[in-house]
Amino acid sequence: MTDVEVLLTGEHEPGYAHPGDAGADLIATEGVVLGPGERATVGTGTAIALPDGYAAFVVPRSGLAARHGITIVNSPGTVDAGYRGEIRVTLLNTDRTEPYTVAAGDRIAQLVVMPVSRARFIRVERLPGSHRGEGGFGSTGYAQQGAST
Repeated sequence: MTDVEVLLTGEHEPGYAHPGDAGADLIATEGVVLGPGERATVGTGTAIALPDGYAAFVVPRSGLAARHGITIVNSPGTVDAGYRGEIRVTLLNTDRTEPYTVAAGDRIAQLVVMPVSRARFIRVERLPGSHRGEGGFGSTGYAQQGAST
């Protein structure tokens, strides 16, 4: 387990709903109504100090996405170890017809804390070959290999 220092301006610190959960719930400190297609940045009243070598990722809550079409615009949002400001979440209502109301105290996102490594980028004249090569978006197709379409 990794210790993360938390500074709260709101009432609720991040917390795990169930044993074994990867994401700790982030709680809204303010209310907002998201009209269809609208986005808003919502405060959580939470600032953290991560140990060096860690980052936190703000990810959507699956229930909000499935039931109401609420997601996070820049998901996952990255919280670097050196950031000390409030974690704010930019929510987006993807529903085409229904507004969604966020109330202070609602669980609006999850925070996943993970160890991260830093890369050393080395300029080369060419990259080594690979099975995939330069195949990008959609290069592996859409159907299972061997399945008839």
